[in-house]
Amino acid sequence: MLQQYKNILAPIDGSKVTDTVLKKAIEVAKRNDTHLDILNVLEVNQFSDTYGGAVSGDVIYKLSEDVQKRLAELKKQAEDAGVKDVSVHVRFGNPKPVIANEFPKDHHNELIMIGSTGLNALERLMVGSVATYVGRNAICDVLVVKPEAEAK
Repeated sequence: MLQQYKNILAPIDGSKVTDTVLKKAIEVAKRNDTHLDILNVLEVNQFSDTYGGAVSGDVIYKLSEDVQKRLAELKKQAEDAGVKDVSVHVRFGNPKPVIANEFPKDHHNELIMIGSTGLNALERLMVGSVATYVGRNAICDVLVVKPEAEAK
């Protein structure tokens, strides 16, 4: 029996695997004639650590504005490719629980298509891979997308 997904989540982080994740999520959404959620989770703590705790509301607003602009471009890309029902979202918080549980619970996602990594090896060692966490803890099916260079 063929699995029919009705609601797909594609979390993106702007890393090099983002384009591959989106391209594959678009194909699955078209094949299933389904809704596609594109999500970017902004972890404000990472900015306050980087900038010594001096992150103003203006910086967060500008960052959010930039992300919204990028998400609008990705939505148009999905629609131009033939996905009929696309929504874009920005959430603030820790990407691990947001992607694995909170967002899919709120939006009834049945499949999460996530990039294998947005971090370099040291960052993965320090904070752990979001993809690994999501794969282990998600409330729905997870498909891990490899960067195109790795997938060949």
